Amino acid sequence: MPHDHSHAHIDPASGDRRVSIAIWANGILTVAQLSGGIFAGSLALIADALHNFSDMASLIIAFAARKIARRPADERMTFGYGRIEIVAALVNYTTLIIVGIYLIYEGGMRMIDPPEVLGWWVVILGGVALVVDTLTAILTYAMQKGSVNVRALFLHNLSDALASVAVIVGGALIILYDIRWVDPAITILIALYILYLAVTEIGDPIRTLMLGSPPDLDCGEVIDALRGSEGVADVHHVHLWQMQEHEVALDCHVVLTAKGWIDMESTKDGVKDMLRDSFGIAHSSLEFEHEDRAHEDAALYGHGTANEHAGHSH
Repeated sequence: MPHDHSHAHIDPASGDRRVSIAIWANGILTVAQLSGGIFAGSLALIADALHNFSDMASLIIAFAARKIARRPADERMTFGYGRIEIVAALVNYTTLIIVGIYLIYEGGMRMIDPPEVLGWWVVILGGVALVVDTLTAILTYAMQKGSVNVRALFLHNLSDALASVAVIVGGALIILYDIRWVDPAITILIALYILYLAVTEIGDPIRTLMLGSPPDLDCGEVIDALRGSEGVADVHHVHLWQMQEHEVALDCHVVLTAKGWIDMESTKDGVKDMLRDSFGIAHSSLEFEHEDRAHEDAALYGHGTANEHAGHSH
């Protein structure tokens, strides 16, 4: 997903309130659906309950992450605590993958020998779930544009609402036509959808935690712009990474021309202004070298030499 640098900031307190309402709603719903699913013999209801439970867990993780992320940097976490939200998103998506695989297995077993299901219970509880899921999706929608963590929640809730519609349809078919295989079939569809969502979204938090360069920034463009800056001869040992979801950092060695070296401060200001204005990189650490005494054979990326990198690529 693209990272919009001009994201709207939601008031933290109103965001927390919304998330806590959603936690309670999903918690009560999970208990109701699990009990109802066991009583009515409906795996689709239990699947929806597990999906809701994973939602509640995500909401709790997200709630805690939002609180922790606001803490200022300290001696233990010199970069601050913002990355906790990325960790929370990764935990959520991983949980969804596990839930999805389990439900496909259970649904497959029930397709072989479909049990009797109480259709009315399924329809009523599916209807209640749909109301709660829609409410939760509305609560988190406004917040999801500015946070990968809350986006994970919003997608959870949206998929829950769709799953609840499927459960209601399945319950209706059981009441009208006594088609028993519909219940496990809907369970498998819900599970496949859960897996699709989780697998397509999990890449972003993994990339960020691996200190990958931001997906919406062209590293080559940044390097060309650095090399084209006044007073700059070349750059090497470049590190470009995402500190947090909306904060990009750059760390590199800048080789200055003789003229750039004499006027080092204004050269540095020019480079920093260009990085901020052209690429939204507000955090940059630059180490300067004179072109006559620059690192020989330094690698463009990372810390090593160009020869080392060439050796690894063969």
